Parts: sequence; C-alpha cells; structure tokens
Amino acid sequence: MKFDTIIIGGGLSGMTCAAMLAKNGQKVALVTAGQSCLHFNSGSIELLGFQEGKVVERPFEGIAQLNEAHPYRKIKTEKLTVYAEEARTLLAEAGLKMKGNAEKNHFRLSPIGTTIPAWLTLEDLITLETTAELNGKKLLLANVEGFLDWPTAYLSDSLSAMGANVKTASFTTEALAFARKSPTEMRAINIAKYLDKAQNMADAAREINRLGKGFDLVLLPAVLGLAHDNIDLLRKAVEMPIECVATMPPSVPGIRIENKLRGFLGQHGAVVLNSDTVNNGFFEGDKLTAITTEKLEETRLEANQYVLATGSFLSGGLVSDYQTITEPALHLEVEAHESRTQWTSEYLFDEQPYMAFGVKTTDDFHPMKDGKTVTNLYAIGSVLSGNSGIKQATGTGVSMLTAIAVAHNILNQ
Repeated sequence: MKFDTIIIGGGLSGMTCAAMLAKNGQKVALVTAGQSCLHFNSGSIELLGFQEGKVVERPFEGIAQLNEAHPYRKIKTEKLTVYAEEARTLLAEAGLKMKGNAEKNHFRLSPIGTTIPAWLTLEDLITLETTAELNGKKLLLANVEGFLDWPTAYLSDSLSAMGANVKTASFTTEALAFARKSPTEMRAINIAKYLDKAQNMADAAREINRLGKGFDLVLLPAVLGLAHDNIDLLRKAVEMPIECVATMPPSVPGIRIENKLRGFLGQHGAVVLNSDTVNNGFFEGDKLTAITTEKLEETRLEANQYVLATGSFLSGGLVSDYQTITEPALHLEVEAHESRTQWTSEYLFDEQPYMAFGVKTTDDFHPMKDGKTVTNLYAIGSVLSGNSGIKQATGTGVSMLTAIAVAHNILNQ
C-alpha cells in the first residue's frame, strides 16, 4: 500500500500532523497502537508553564531562554507564533472550543485544586487569570453521588486556601442511580455516556438547582459527555453560573479531544490502522523505503515521507533495560546518559533526567540511524530528546507545534 505520508503513532502529535497533511490534500496513513495519552489529559494544552521551578507568565519569552537542544528551539521564533495560531485553528476546525492565547498563560485547576499554567483550555473548564480571582467567592462543589474520582475534600481545601467560601454537596438522578448499582460503572466515562442524553442532562440540572441558591459559582466534575458538548445546555437550565473541573483519569475532556481529532481525520480521508504497531523498517541509503506492522506483516506500507510520533516511555515509544534506552520501532539513535546512575535524581520531585531522553534529530527533526540522517523520516512530540514535558509543562505544546512544523516541511517539498 502506497501513501504520501505514513505517521507512526496516534497520540496528539501524530493526529495533529496527520490532520494538517490530510486537510491539505495528502493521502495519509496513521498507525496507532490503541488509546493515546490524551486519556490522561485534563482538557488543556500547555506551551511553557514552568522554568527553573517558577511559573512562566509569557511563554514565548520563556521559550527564548530554553536550552538550544529543546524541540522549541529547533523551530524559528517567528514561526512559533504562527504555528501556535495554526494549532488553535486546527482544534477549532475539529469542533473543539478552546479559550486562552499563546501570549499569556492562564491557570487551570487540577483535580485536587492546584493551579497549573496552560495555553489553551476547553471552554467548559474553569480557568483563572490569577489565583486571587476566587477570593471571597461563594462556591458550591456539586459532585455526582458515588463518584470517587473527583476528590472534593482536597479540592475544597485548595479553593479555601485561595480565599473562597466553599460548600460541598452531591446529587443524583434516576439514570445515575442506576449506574451506581455497579461500582465499576461509576467512572467518568460511564457517567458521561449517561449525560450525553438530553433528558438525563435535564434531570441533572434540576437536581443541581435543588442543592441551594446564592452561590457565585457551581463547580462540577468534568463528566458532561463524550459525544456532545453539553455545557451550553446545562448553563441554560442551572440557575447559577457553572464551570467544570477535571477529574482523575480516565479524562472525559481528554477523550473528547481525541474523538474530535479522530473524526476530523475521517472527514479528510486519512486511513487509520487501529490497534497495530510497526515492527520493522526497511532502509536504503539515507531513506526509509517501507514499514511493516504486526497485523500486516506480509504487506509493506510505502510512502514518500514518514513521521515517528510514538511518544515516550509511557506509550512505548522509548524502552529501557538495565543498561540502555532504545527506540523500538525503527531502532533510531537516542540521546540519553550512558550510565544508569545518571538517569534519575535521588529526590523524587527534582527534575528527572530520563524524562528529557529521546530520539536525536537535526534542526529539521530528521532522526539519525547508524550515524546517518534519515532524510525522508521525521520525529515529533514526546519521542524527541531535550524536552522535560512534565517539569516544564510543555508536553502537549511540543506535541502540537513540532507536528505542525514537520507538516509544513513535508508540504513544502
């Protein structure tokens, strides 16, 4: 089978690159092993949140101070702002309503109420410009009865520390009570499936209204539906202002982002090979000529260009043993400390060196194999070296912007 571009990996970076190429008329194939790390995403996209342990207010100013090896620094500064706007446009075209801008970070609330800098956040989730915004506000935390993945005690303590007056309460409906008969059903995804039905959402609104009046804001767990964005419907039916706060994984907002991007790929004719992994690559000189997968082992998949977007350790894009760290799909060169004793820091909350390990690339994101640059292969996202995505709060931003940069490189050839 022959394509213009084959993308290996179906997470945020892989889907972003595939979407950019497909909407510009390319014949694209996406090989994905299964559920992506978006199932752990809380509904926000980061650009640069922290630098040397301090909150970054203006991401582009902070990016200019990053180490030269960081993926952002391989994209020209003037292009970063353009690609950031293209990322926002792509999400909107996929049907995702986001708030925020790249010039200045806002804060999102984690499930336990900590404030984390973010670039873009889904419209139905609460965001703050400063932590002082909630000082003196009367808040109601309205949880679904029996739902344990939204730790209201921690959330209440955090919001109270910001100066808010917080009350917690729970509600249920006939449909949600039915789900509660089985403990395994009281997860965010299952609740969201019930709340995708208009009548069940109307019942939930009625019960929320019964919890009290006079609150400045009602905060709900982010379980308002997988298939539909129900926040507008609920806001019309609830008598007080409402916002949502992310829950513990699995994350309904993250899955919604994945579903919308998958739907966008389908609309633009991209071929998605689900539940499959690349098990071999065939090279001739400085080019990758074909790949095979576990399910299509006898069929060579060929393309003019290839993109590696398999992620880091969590998704199997990088693997380690007691001596080495390797990239298992195509056996590309990896940048990592040789000595295992240098992989980690002794203190858990220090920056962990292994988190910045990844595939070595040129400034154009071409990876290396056996000392040679592979000229028709690119690497994007968290498989790249030089990015400590968790410590710097850059993971999703690097995924989207490197994907867009590579898509432009491919389209301009």
